[in-house]
Amino acid sequence: MPSAKGINQIRTNLLRPALTSHFEVEISLPNNQGFRSFLRDNLKSSFDQQRLNLMCSEAVLPGSSLATLELDNDHTGVTERHVHRRVYDDRIDLTFYVNVDNYLPIIFFESWIKYVSAEQITGGSRGVGVASKNYFYRMKYPDDYIADQGLIVRKFERDYKSKLTYEFIRSFPISITSMPVSYDTSSLLKCTVSMSYIRYFVKEMRANISQPKPNTPNTPDNQARFNAASFDPFSAGTGESGQSTVFNPFGSQTTIYEPGQRVTIGGKTYTTDESLDF
Repeated sequence: MPSAKGINQIRTNLLRPALTSHFEVEISLPNNQGFRSFLRDNLKSSFDQQRLNLMCSEAVLPGSSLATLELDNDHTGVTERHVHRRVYDDRIDLTFYVNVDNYLPIIFFESWIKYVSAEQITGGSRGVGVASKNYFYRMKYPDDYIADQGLIVRKFERDYKSKLTYEFIRSFPISITSMPVSYDTSSLLKCTVSMSYIRYFVKEMRANISQPKPNTPNTPDNQARFNAASFDPFSAGTGESGQSTVFNPFGSQTTIYEPGQRVTIGGKTYTTDESLDF
């Protein structure tokens, strides 16, 4: 039923939207010592995984759908649909800034794809290298190049209290998008990689965020309490157990605290032996 909405209700429900610019990505590696040695040889240095994670400038929160079967004959004139499986997107696209010192995203994912196809620059055990017209590919076994778990896209907010974690199962790079370069006005070089996976799952983290309190009416009593708190915020009265009385100028209730306890009032934190600073 339609009803009037108050300013506090609108502020609470509508004025805290999630923003697209707060996220992070974690790249997972196959649990294969041969792959790690191959990667180290191609990078010519130690692999800085944290740096690669920070370079991810764009990601996609994945989607899925339910595959159904149509049933036409169970009930006259009625078409029913029954679900028989969940269908996931076949890939997730990740875009990385490319650094100038070692082109880390390009070299990393090119090395991963090179390992999948067992590419050899020189002849090696096959007798021909990749530059030869008679070169042929012999793919690795899937468990050697697939990361079983660990590819994560984490969506959070600027207060770091709420977050969604998408974790992808059995992922590996399936393609690297072409990166045009030109003599036109310079722009940032970016590397877009498509990661294949078989499914994902979502780990939802909910923070215990208290709802904002309604505005305190500006009555003479509340104004007098605010003025008194500005000069003498902590009263000298104590309870039987030695507790101190603290007046919160933004509310109308008196709260009892132990001496030396930390108190947050008006967005600032104090202890019960300090004066307020508004």
